[in-house]
Amino acid sequence: MDRSMTATHARPRLKVLVLGVAAALGLAFAGPAMAQSPTQIIVGGGNFQPIPIAVPSFAGGDLGAQVAQVISADLERSGLFKPLPPGTFPQTPDQIQSQPALANWRSAGADSLVAGKVTPQGGKTAFEFRLWDANSEQQLTGTAFTADSANWRRVAHIIADTIYKRLTGEEGYFDTRIVYVSESGPKNRRVKRLAIMDQDGANHRFLTSGKDLVLTPRFSPRDQTITYMSYFNDKPRVYLFNIDSGQQEVLGDFPGMTFAPRFSPDGNRVVMSMAKDGNTDLYNVDLRTRKITRLTSGGAIETSPSYSPDGGQIVYNSDAGGSQQLYIMGAGGGGGKRISFGDGRYATPVWSPRGDLIAFTKMKGGRFSIGVMAPDGSGERILTESFLDEAPTWAPNGRVIAFFRQSPGASGSVKLYTVDVTGFNERLLPTPLDGSDPAWSPLNP
Repeated sequence: MDRSMTATHARPRLKVLVLGVAAALGLAFAGPAMAQSPTQIIVGGGNFQPIPIAVPSFAGGDLGAQVAQVISADLERSGLFKPLPPGTFPQTPDQIQSQPALANWRSAGADSLVAGKVTPQGGKTAFEFRLWDANSEQQLTGTAFTADSANWRRVAHIIADTIYKRLTGEEGYFDTRIVYVSESGPKNRRVKRLAIMDQDGANHRFLTSGKDLVLTPRFSPRDQTITYMSYFNDKPRVYLFNIDSGQQEVLGDFPGMTFAPRFSPDGNRVVMSMAKDGNTDLYNVDLRTRKITRLTSGGAIETSPSYSPDGGQIVYNSDAGGSQQLYIMGAGGGGGKRISFGDGRYATPVWSPRGDLIAFTKMKGGRFSIGVMAPDGSGERILTESFLDEAPTWAPNGRVIAFFRQSPGASGSVKLYTVDVTGFNERLLPTPLDGSDPAWSPLNP
């Protein structure tokens, strides 16, 4: 495993080297033979009880404590884990570096224990951790990294992802970022800037000045590029923005207003809406050739396209049937088939990275909801509801959805939230100012 990171002007160059897995490091200590199987979380359903886990400070002073705090916060925020309060810990960080007294941790209420340390190593810092099952008294995994100490937060997210995957069998989503629209000022004169942050709200920074209105940023699945709509010089058009280089370019000089862009799964195309000659249809732009292909035609308003994970289909919303509903067509265009038939209007569909669900915004009775349904339109479930919930975006593991919520009134706020695909574990995502239109990145390379 090698998670070497690429450089970014905005994000410190991070080069993380995994020195080896537990066995290679001699970290796989033989615990007492126990008949119990290691803890394994089965993710799903709303009656799930979070697994108690202990994440003491890593040995190594203040930095060790900070690393453990980020790991603990990541796991707790997922809703699948319940970190034990530090006051209940039966051993100190130094005491658990070799063979922790797992029976004592089990008595304290922990099903799992994370033990780690940070140590200077030349001009860098070594980070080591082990995950223990307190019931079976087995070491489940253990890994070591070297990195610049300035990048300790990212190392902590990677460790949290490793723990999440070992205990759930599914990929984590903690080593990711979220790009969104930062909003400030009165509602009739909002300043909207592109902003980016880690998935937990840390390392926040603005990408644009706020001089020009920006909307609907979307991450490329392949590199550190986003596409979005901007009213540069009062001309609404779709742009590409490379986060690494800061380079920005208009996608093309089209005759009409272009908006609602989204990348294809291979990152080679952008599908978007274009309003031209009184019609709003979907178009596909090949980023290698800049060739544009019209995908829909007719008098309906068709927008908010989103590719299936295999790139073979596109879900979008259209008023072709008389009200705003969700449709699916082949990636080549034409032949749209309606999939939403519930009571209300549907918008902003987004295909799950797993391919099993489509998230959407539903409008009914003056209320807005975030929901999910299968690609054939079956199994509709409403996850949230408020005055205005809108713009779902999936975490890369397809288990968590981020969206924004606007409260009513002239002074009402706009905030980012996350919710599990089960409809539980709704949480506020902290931002310095108001925020809307979130877009979740893939796992960092």
